[in-house]
Amino acid sequence: MQAEKKKKVIKTIRIDVDKCNGCRACEVICSSFHASPKYSSNNPARSRIRVIRDPIADIYVPVYAGEYAVAECAGRDKYTIDGKEYDECAFCRASCPSRSEFKEPDSGLPLKCDMCSSDPTLEQPLCVQWCLADALIYEEREEEVSEETTVDELEMGLDALANKYGLNKLNELLAKMTASKKG
Repeated sequence: MQAEKKKKVIKTIRIDVDKCNGCRACEVICSSFHASPKYSSNNPARSRIRVIRDPIADIYVPVYAGEYAVAECAGRDKYTIDGKEYDECAFCRASCPSRSEFKEPDSGLPLKCDMCSSDPTLEQPLCVQWCLADALIYEEREEEVSEETTVDELEMGLDALANKYGLNKLNELLAKMTASKKG
């Protein structure tokens, strides 16, 4: 039996690394938007976008948080940009056990870009709106995808997070998220 295909709008941020000047305005507005209550504080460690920086070599690469990875990846490729070697992890969007990027600094829970989902819905994520260099470009496209995540898959993901971080931390985060959605 084949899974039914559905059309889904995929929201992404395309990054033009040649335009990024490393100002980090994207990090500031993202952390402020996701503060509780909204815009009450600014801590780029809570940002869902990070600028990988090498100011001496004039290299700035914005990377926004993707899916949580339960395990470390097997590949550790190296990339050379303008004579400097970078580990593949520097450009990875995943939150995983081997790195501290894209983890909530207080709880250690993984962060994921939600494209600034809010009510009312924003036309574009705030990082794109605040990027004065036009290095971040918001795009939407339709793709055919298999059925949505099942309840079993959701339960497996929540179970993995509870096992890793503890049920109390997971409950605290869910309570905090619920409160911020209401406020």
